[in-house]
Amino acid sequence: MAGHNTEVVAHDGIIDYPNDPHFAKASPNKIGMWLFLGTDGMSFSGLLIAYAVLRWTRHWPHPVEALGGVALSGFMTFILICSSVSMVLCIDACKQRDRKGILNWLALTILGGVIFLGIQAYEYIHLSQDLGMTFSTYAHGNNLFASTFFAVTGFHGLHVLTGVCYLCYMWKLAYDGRFDKGDYTLLELAGLFWHFVDLVWILVFTFIYLL
Repeated sequence: MAGHNTEVVAHDGIIDYPNDPHFAKASPNKIGMWLFLGTDGMSFSGLLIAYAVLRWTRHWPHPVEALGGVALSGFMTFILICSSVSMVLCIDACKQRDRKGILNWLALTILGGVIFLGIQAYEYIHLSQDLGMTFSTYAHGNNLFASTFFAVTGFHGLHVLTGVCYLCYMWKLAYDGRFDKGDYTLLELAGLFWHFVDLVWILVFTFIYLL
């Protein structure tokens, strides 16, 4: 291979690609997180597939009408997306060794998760008291609709709660100066989990609330 190491050189019909300094450099922690997210994604896939099969084979209420609209869940989606953006900005602040920025953006991400959980709790109370919908009963139709709704959204809510606790621990580390030197490895792992939670909610919102 000739020339600068970032050039792509072809000779005798063979292409020599430049060495990628990041290739095979993933830490065991990052690999472990990706493996966990992969298996966790299968869990959500199983729940959503079960929901789809039940909806296809049984009489099913229209989710928008059964849940009293999507304004509240739409706002929850907006909050979670915003918290993903603040998580990205937190990691960027760490790269720039901006301690105050790390703390502020991380706090906003945590706040977004707390608001999401608060709205979800309010939604559950509203569905139970006003619409007669619990984990095992639904006053206006198929009980399986209620069971699958609470199973899928509750499982996701548990992930949000776990993510909030995870981010609170990251905030403490940031407060103690763990990221002052620009090492964002731990923040990146937390960000991967939080972005996964955000992505899954978009799928849940689409399949459970809209379709």
